[in-house]
Amino acid sequence: MNTPLYERPAVYLVLAVVLLVIGLFGFLRRRTLIGMLISGEILFMAASLNVMALNRFFSPQPASGQIFVLLIMGLAAGEVAIGLSIIIAVYRNFRSIRTQDLSEMKG
Repeated sequence: MNTPLYERPAVYLVLAVVLLVIGLFGFLRRRTLIGMLISGEILFMAASLNVMALNRFFSPQPASGQIFVLLIMGLAAGEVAIGLSIIIAVYRNFRSIRTQDLSEMKG
């Protein structure tokens, strides 16, 4: 019996791993704070996709995965709000959002 591709959990889990690798690579390679923030969001989406795939195929309770994804979305929204406010404050003080310029700060 051939099941369609979208009915296999491995497809979603592999896609979540690909998103995780892209997010980690972007987080480590980006030189600006905005790029790092976007990469962090990709990491959150990888976690959300993983939770939803596991919930869809392996959990008897359908609402539990959705609740966790809503929690992840709330955390991502908080991360964006706080991250953007920090980026704006850094830009106002140093006129740059490059992480290399920020590492040269002396305190």
